[in-house]
Amino acid sequence: MTKTPMQLSRNEILDLFDLSAGADAIRNAYIAQSQDTVESPDVTYLGFPSARGDCHVKSGFIHGTEGFAVKVATGFYDNPAHGLPSSNGLVLLLSSETGQSLAILQDDGWLTDIRTGLGGAVATMALAQPNFSKVLVVGGGTQARHQAQCLHFLAKPQNIEFTFWARNFDQAKQLSSEIALTGLDTRPTDDLKEACSQSDVIITTTPSTSHLIHADWIRPGTHITAIGADSPGKQELDVDLIKRADLHVCDALSQSLDHGEFQSAHRAGFLSEKNTTELGHILGRTHPGRINDADITIADLTGLAVQDAAAALTVYRAALAAQDTKASS
Repeated sequence: MTKTPMQLSRNEILDLFDLSAGADAIRNAYIAQSQDTVESPDVTYLGFPSARGDCHVKSGFIHGTEGFAVKVATGFYDNPAHGLPSSNGLVLLLSSETGQSLAILQDDGWLTDIRTGLGGAVATMALAQPNFSKVLVVGGGTQARHQAQCLHFLAKPQNIEFTFWARNFDQAKQLSSEIALTGLDTRPTDDLKEACSQSDVIITTTPSTSHLIHADWIRPGTHITAIGADSPGKQELDVDLIKRADLHVCDALSQSLDHGEFQSAHRAGFLSEKNTTELGHILGRTHPGRINDADITIADLTGLAVQDAAAALTVYRAALAAQDTKASS
């Protein structure tokens, strides 16, 4: 008998999603990706340059789980000027045993945003110096907010000072003020070079197509989590900075070297599968990761379809548990 799929709105998803469970799911998805215990076909990419927008269609399955996900995610970066969010989308969750629809998650792109935020935070916690305290977030949009809030959540009770830079300084000031209201220690800056030179961790979250951060701005020991470059032509870091780094980490080699932050370095011939490692190997303890406090480390995160499946399953399981609790009360 065909069962009607669960339908969840954005607000219902927000109520059901648990950050701790989500972080564990994202961490396990990184490990599964590196162990090749996943199904994850190539991403479908659509570009809309006249509207400064793009769309990704991803599908993923982690072996041994009850469902697989198909996700449509859009990013239209001029939307905020028109009072609209820059990201949108939805996730379909289907049974890995019967193929039937389990859930339609009408999240308006929120699951993509939160799994990206958690994915960046997990990478930063794994690769930064243990005592890091000064974090620079480059960008003033939705993902800048999620990166800061998710890192704050995972690093507690560690004290972190967050600095925000955006091309529009007013945007950086507004974001800093808004996030400060949630209890984070924040400040805006209009001097990207100085902020980079004083930071233990730098998180980049922009759709830039030319590098923003130069090699000689970065001090030894800095960790960089690069989020923005997830399609051909995007770039946030100077290629010489990537060349200077001691450790190159990515979520998926096939994606990173093709259309991630590492694409330019790969085309230049000094970065390949031989000197790049997937984050799952570090989280799974088959690679040592950072060797010493002076290492410059870079994580290039392009986004994994299996993380979409992991995030969707986290919500689905929470919804089932809530239904069981309601039925038994």
